[in-house]
Amino acid sequence: MSCAGLSWRDSMDCERYASHLGLDRDAVAEVEVLIPTGYGLNCEAETRAAFELLGARVRLVHVFDLLADPSALEGAKIIAFIGGFSFGDHVASGRIFANRLRFGLGEALARFVAEGGMAIGMCNGFQAMVKLGLLPGPTADEAGDQLAPQRVSVIGNERLGYRDAWVRMAVDEDSPCVWTEGLGGEGAVIEAPSRHGEGKLVFADEALRSQLEAEHRIPVRYADAEGRPTQDWPANPNGSVGAAAGLCDRSGRVFGLMPHPEAFLYPENHPRWIARRDAGEDPGYGLGLRIYANGLRAASQG
Repeated sequence: MSCAGLSWRDSMDCERYASHLGLDRDAVAEVEVLIPTGYGLNCEAETRAAFELLGARVRLVHVFDLLADPSALEGAKIIAFIGGFSFGDHVASGRIFANRLRFGLGEALARFVAEGGMAIGMCNGFQAMVKLGLLPGPTADEAGDQLAPQRVSVIGNERLGYRDAWVRMAVDEDSPCVWTEGLGGEGAVIEAPSRHGEGKLVFADEALRSQLEAEHRIPVRYADAEGRPTQDWPANPNGSVGAAAGLCDRSGRVFGLMPHPEAFLYPENHPRWIARRDAGEDPGYGLGLRIYANGLRAASQG
């Protein structure tokens, strides 16, 4: 498996994490993840580590090169849209990045997803995905060979300004999202850093929001200390209606969220890691890895 190319510590962790998280190491080693980089995107190191620590192969491709040669998507099973400040967040977060992709790579991206490809986006990546139409994706009546029109957006936080703090997310157990499968349950939450100034998820109309709710396409919601979805700040850092922290498409293979699970790969990443360790709550790895493990498991199983 690809653990062999990592540093000594990461190689040891890779073997252990794959075992703890129930991954078939040989199957995961065949999964290639493509990460577009450049133009202000800046979380490629953490995102690359998230997949490599679980044994996958990762390829970084500058957005310019991807637009110049869409065939660079070939061979990848997962595309990961990373966080950062693409194009300086001019006009709106993720808008210019999304437009560049839609008009330069739109058909290739739509075909990638239609043919079974998977995608995940964090923070700026999620902002771009909703403006690109990858989320919530095409309706049942729309052709899969074209990107869907934009139906949701991510706008400025209700409490204006950039918010950088850890948040909890409750998981919808009934969601079709393969990335969050098995992570829910009573009192269970996902914790991750959240750092953004534009994170409030809004919908084209109430009918769309109701439909996505009914289809359990909001896999994660900001939660309070008891694990209950909440509108209250600061547990809900941006005021998203229904505490929505992310979305998935109809297939469950395309997922985006505002927080950064790629920033919780090691136990030491958590601000209370010593207290968690002493209380016996430390499984030996950062809990953000569970999301990426789910994605790799689904990709490796086809």
